[in-house]
Parts: sequence; structure tokens; C-alpha cells
Amino acid sequence: MSLWKRPPSIAAMHARNVNTVNGLLGIRITEVGDDFVRAEMPVDERHVQPFGILHGGVSVVLAETVGSLASVLCCDEGYGAVGLEINANHLLPVPKGDVVTAECRPVRVGRNIHVWNIELRRGDGKLTCVSRLTTSIVANRT
Repeated sequence: MSLWKRPPSIAAMHARNVNTVNGLLGIRITEVGDDFVRAEMPVDERHVQPFGILHGGVSVVLAETVGSLASVLCCDEGYGAVGLEINANHLLPVPKGDVVTAECRPVRVGRNIHVWNIELRRGDGKLTCVSRLTTSIVANRT
């Protein structure tokens, strides 16, 4: 049974990313399952720090992107999600030229607060970052 209250449309998600940081960084949603969201991002000159590896802040942007998207999919119409807190532990470097995959799964989906676990893996499948995102569910502003 699916966790989502809204029908997940990858095409609609990508359309919303135009002219946003997600689009700028090349973040692409690749799969939405019954209780997870997956995305990928290339690692090129837009994403690296001066030593040629993925910048930790960019890892956090990817993690918050998939977590926030998952949270919105769990919201009733008229509500959205905003980030309250995110943390990240960077475990292994990701070199320029690689691809990072993010997978987001719920820890708890409540009425007002959602908590998500996000794992980032580099192209060889090794875990490079673990993150946890907490979102607050709020009424959409008109």
C-alpha cells in the first residue's frame, strides 16, 4: 500500500524544477515507489569543492530535495512541507565525473511533522552520505 496522498508524477516533479536550484544542479527524480523516492545527480564542475570532490553542501541540497518532495507527496491538498532541520554525515568522497543516487524513506509521517532518512550513494554503490530531514506541514499560502 502506498504512503502517498498525492499521485506521484515524475514529469510534474521535473517541470517544477525548472529555474530552481534543483534544475540548476541537474537533480533528476528517477523512481517513486510505494514508500521511497530516488533521485540522481551528476557530479561535475557545478558540484565540487576546490579539491575536485562533491561539496558537502550540495549533498545536503540533494538530500533535502528528495526528502521535501516525499513529504509533499504525503500532504493533503492545500498543504505543503517546509524544512525544519537537516543533518548529514559525509562518509566517503565522490569524485568529479561520478553520479550520486539518493534514496529517501520515512522514519515517521505524522500530521504536523515528517522525519525522513536519506542515503546517498556514489556510482560504485558505496554509501557516501547519510542524512535525516525533519519537515513541518503547513497550509499553502494563497
